Amino acid sequence: MRLEGARVLITGGGAGLGLAFALDLASAGARVGVCDRNAESLAAAAAAAGERELSLWTAETDVTDEAGVERLFAHFVAHHGGIDVAVNNAGLARDGLLVKERGEAIEKYPLADWRTVIDVDLTGVFLTGREAAWHMVRQGTGGVIVSISSISRGGVFGQSAYSAAKAGVAAMTVVWAKELARHRIRVVALAPGFTNSDLTSALREDVKERIVAEIPCGRMAEPAEQAHALRFVLENDYITGRVVEVDGGLRV
Repeated sequence: MRLEGARVLITGGGAGLGLAFALDLASAGARVGVCDRNAESLAAAAAAAGERELSLWTAETDVTDEAGVERLFAHFVAHHGGIDVAVNNAGLARDGLLVKERGEAIEKYPLADWRTVIDVDLTGVFLTGREAAWHMVRQGTGGVIVSISSISRGGVFGQSAYSAAKAGVAAMTVVWAKELARHRIRVVALAPGFTNSDLTSALREDVKERIVAEIPCGRMAEPAEQAHALRFVLENDYITGRVVEVDGGLRV
């Protein structure tokens, strides 16, 4: 795929990796739209793009809202005349043990936290991926759908919900790649490892040291390296149905 002029919509693009993806693709000449449920994040993202003499189309959207997702894609397609790439990046985590002893009590992982993570990280990806596919099939010009999984899909201590959701994203990637190939739509997932971000910067230094000690590359990734991986899967037209791990060898 040629990135210059490509019409790209990124969910959860107001901050973090989503914003890194957006700025990188915009700098390559793509016409990029980002959505986020936080209006302040969207404003900050637009400002960050402006500082680089780039522009982003923005929309406030909750990816768990089916009607809202339909409106998002309809507005993006109407504004840009179509869609070539959808990046299903929106996600969150609610970590906690399945059961935890606290004194004489045994606490359970809250069902509300489970539902929140599954709603955003799995159902949200389903809704945005389905809408992207519908518009791409309707256009008849092919396209690429990229979903963000995680190394956690293999099962991480204290992440029942997050691991389950990210494993589901990986599975949907394979299913969609098989189903949509006849429409010339490629489907890929990225599985980032630990990456320097606002989230990881909040970790205690001793925790970060233990994490880095387990990474063969000896450090966390930079957001630009994850963005480079996204460029790679977009530009290489022979990649589909795969989960591309960008984790410094953590799962070796």
